Amino acid sequence: MEKFFKLKENRTDVRTEVIGGLATFMTMAYIIQLNPNLLTNFAVGTPLWNAVFLATVLSAFAGTILMAFLANRPFALAPGMGLNSYFAAVVAGIAAAAGLSYEDAFQGGLAIILISGLLFTVLTLLKIREKIVEAIPKSVRLGISAGIGLMLVHIGLTSNAAVYYADGSQTMLGFFSDGAGTSKAAMGDAYGTMILYLLTFFVGLFAIVILNHKKVKGSILYGMGIAAVIYWIGSFLLGSNPFSSLGNASFLPPFGDLFSMTFLRFDFGALFQLGWLTAILTIISFCMVDMFDTIGTLLGTAKKANMLDSKGRLPEMNNAMLADALATCVGACTGTSTVTTFIESAAGVGEGARTGLASLVTGLCFLACIFVAPIAALIPAPATSAALVFVGVLMISSLKEVDYSDLASSVPVVLMLVFMMITSGIGNGIGIGLISYSIIKIFTGKGKEVSVLTIVLSVLFIGKFFIAF
Repeated sequence: MEKFFKLKENRTDVRTEVIGGLATFMTMAYIIQLNPNLLTNFAVGTPLWNAVFLATVLSAFAGTILMAFLANRPFALAPGMGLNSYFAAVVAGIAAAAGLSYEDAFQGGLAIILISGLLFTVLTLLKIREKIVEAIPKSVRLGISAGIGLMLVHIGLTSNAAVYYADGSQTMLGFFSDGAGTSKAAMGDAYGTMILYLLTFFVGLFAIVILNHKKVKGSILYGMGIAAVIYWIGSFLLGSNPFSSLGNASFLPPFGDLFSMTFLRFDFGALFQLGWLTAILTIISFCMVDMFDTIGTLLGTAKKANMLDSKGRLPEMNNAMLADALATCVGACTGTSTVTTFIESAAGVGEGARTGLASLVTGLCFLACIFVAPIAALIPAPATSAALVFVGVLMISSLKEVDYSDLASSVPVVLMLVFMMITSGIGNGIGIGLISYSIIKIFTGKGKEVSVLTIVLSVLFIGKFFIAF
């Protein structure tokens, strides 16, 4: 172990690495339940949900193990937040364009992830991945993260996670805008359920915020747990049993659902029902978002651990990115959206973890979770919403780095945020951001500051938006 992970060279020991690995797992374990909820539109317990649950666990295990052995770094991987909501929106688009059910269109979405993963791998092996990221304007990069965060907040407040009418016609926001329709007299027995949903959500959100402020490791997971307890107690008081699903539940890993629904199931034909240019730009969008997220996470976490060299670079960073790229391919093969490096790895680094041994511990923890699908399914939807909103707020904070005195920086960011929200498409927001940045720079005499790649991408997005393909 010492020989492979070079513990002494990195000034650490087995105990420190194990504690660090456990800390990282605790802070990101929420993804186990949150990811299948997002990718299946909260269809808890269905075959697709079971398949995505298992894919989430297996891809997190595989990606984190790859990081341990390829890069010997204490970074953990799992299906990325933001990218999973984008993936769900793309799958819905494929379903509408091809006339398929969401479940069938899901395999077209997996084809996108596989292609983007292979593209990640090629770019990484050719060592040009970093150069591509550097060619994209900083303001656009910041806007992507914030835009995804805003989308997560919107999803948390308006998705099925917040539905309180049996027919799904209202969300929790309706409580504040539809006074007559949400009165006890109008809703009858459903009124108690609505109040329970609201209480669960706000208790969960405030618990996460308070625990995070107190620097409690695993604050998101604990906050969701507190919210779940509130929901369970409330359900009993309202006369229902929130644990009834455990009666016929099996704690065996749902491999049958995995193999029948998502494992190595790619529908390339459904993918191109979107139109060839839209399909290509969607793949590029996934590539770009993942590259920004991965490089930012690696550098930010490594800086905290003093792993950067005198020039601010992470030694053997390409190996870390290769692990990330291969993990995305694994995720596509098993049945989930883009797998990426998690910023929650900073929790393990904060405990002193410095090598891949910590990642090995985190990966094994994920693997052990293949047996907990019925328990994960007990977490109520409003508790998931609380986590979504909190993660979204963290991502929106990137806006503080935008230079608002420079209109070429601020205008594209604002347009990106608005277009991502109104179109529910990260790719659309990126396209508008790049186009506006390029036009403003060129026509204000600063065209030399615009990279060739930015101009090429802008032209492609103009073609997507204004020309029929």
